[in-house]
Amino acid sequence: MNSSPLDRTVFIISDGTGITAETFSHSVLSQFESVSFKQVRMPFVDTVEKADGVVGRINRCAIDQGNQPIVFTTLVNPDILARVKTANALFLDLFGAFVEPLEHNLGVKSSHSIGKSHLSVSSIAYRNRIEAINFSLAHDDGQFVRGLSQADVILIGVSRCGKTPTSLYLAMQYGIKAANFPLIPEDFERNALPSTLTQYKHKLFGLTIQPERLTEVRNERRPDSVYSSLVQCRHEVAEAERIMRRDSIPMLSTTTKSIEEISTTVMQEVGLDKHSTY
Repeated sequence: MNSSPLDRTVFIISDGTGITAETFSHSVLSQFESVSFKQVRMPFVDTVEKADGVVGRINRCAIDQGNQPIVFTTLVNPDILARVKTANALFLDLFGAFVEPLEHNLGVKSSHSIGKSHLSVSSIAYRNRIEAINFSLAHDDGQFVRGLSQADVILIGVSRCGKTPTSLYLAMQYGIKAANFPLIPEDFERNALPSTLTQYKHKLFGLTIQPERLTEVRNERRPDSVYSSLVQCRHEVAEAERIMRRDSIPMLSTTTKSIEEISTTVMQEVGLDKHSTY
């Protein structure tokens, strides 16, 4: 069955996890808002036999949909890459686009080794990331206040404004120990930050959100409740922002921001070095 030219299947093919190619593909494809992309990730394509299976799947897709699939690949082995490239598809070879010009410019050949991007990460950096993840999980939503002195940053804001996913992203990607703490009605009644956080004011970063978006998010969790009502969301957001402005705490609206954008802004504003764990 032929599909619309604006419905395209995208294959992410790698001899490793495919995360690099997938991340790059998201950035590129997001520029084409009128096209609907269905992404299929195919990791660990590390033998010619697996490559043949990939070719068959791509070709069947091309026949069924009546147009060429799009392929993002980070395959390193030239024999496997050559086999996959026999498929009927538009190929975007990320390593080929960058490695070959570098080889020419540097005057040396690359090693063509699988998984080099992961092997280059030291064991110390890996342990730092694991420790940061454990720290962020333990200090999620203000559930554990001991050890906050070890935090690189403490995110504050109303419930469901994006604190937890941002904390975990910072930990997983950059080894940053990020705690997060909710601002609740009791804080608004006292018109003050939680007493636990006052000594760590220099580590605080505020996340806020448009009330209309907040009520949508909360309704997914507790539909038709006071907690998710627009009136309650407007009140909490206004009070939280007032406290943060009064205490000169930097803040960012998460309403239209991705986790990547939020995290990058947090690191820049707080002065964290995102390359410190690599």
